[in-house]
Amino acid sequence: MRKVLALAFITILFIECSTVPITGRQRVNFVSDAQILPTSFQQYNGFLKENSSKIVKNTAKANELNTVGKNVAAAVDRFMRANGMTAEADSYKWEFNLIDDKTINAWCMPGGKVVFYTGIMPICANTDGIAAVMGHEVAHAFAKHGQERMSSAQIQQLGGAAIAIGSANSENSNLWNMAYGVGSQLGMLSFSRTHETEADKLGLVFMIMAGYNGEEAINVWVRMGQNAEKSGSQAPPEFLSTHPSNQSRIVGLRDYLPTAKKYAAKFNQQAEAMLRNSTAK
Repeated sequence: MRKVLALAFITILFIECSTVPITGRQRVNFVSDAQILPTSFQQYNGFLKENSSKIVKNTAKANELNTVGKNVAAAVDRFMRANGMTAEADSYKWEFNLIDDKTINAWCMPGGKVVFYTGIMPICANTDGIAAVMGHEVAHAFAKHGQERMSSAQIQQLGGAAIAIGSANSENSNLWNMAYGVGSQLGMLSFSRTHETEADKLGLVFMIMAGYNGEEAINVWVRMGQNAEKSGSQAPPEFLSTHPSNQSRIVGLRDYLPTAKKYAAKFNQQAEAMLRNSTAK
């Protein structure tokens, strides 16, 4: 039985392994868009209904957020269509909403449903800052991090079952279970940090593709750190956190900025050439 489960586990990893565009990271994802998007859209609509009185509309900030969101989404759409991802591009239903809430947060559900809280707007500080956060959140949807986390949770359950069965009659069963429990917990935390770091990189590329200043992505995290110091909030050690530290993100973004600029410039040139050729025809 143990061998059967192990074989099934390896088969899933082999068959369902794909590559995240731009970063080239290998991912395992066997949760299809057809499975997750209807639920994602339903949950998003439910959230908006529950928070209808908090939705900010027809203000300068709400309009700015919507404009930036559309610009970043358009850049992602152009990239997908230029790289043979037409079906995926068609599946996205982009929507951007601002919620009146002091929480410093923003998120994007699978399929392109984005929410910013008013609490994060001072951290964004300007249009380019909004684009930096927008690019990061949109990147989560683009890289299918939600689907990948669901797949990872299912694989984790399968792995746990294999260990439980394989070591049921072993004197070391408690040790195995303990190792699996700690290892899987910290593994999942690291997995989440991987997603955050990848979203930082992809978001930087996307905001630059959309015409925004990539330098501001670094400044957003500088302001985030300053706000944390001012409020006196203490983050857990990075290896026990689901997110990289503010300083790690600043260093990572600064290091990746030249690459992001080159990638965005190259793609925009290709996109312009494709547009000229299609117009000429």
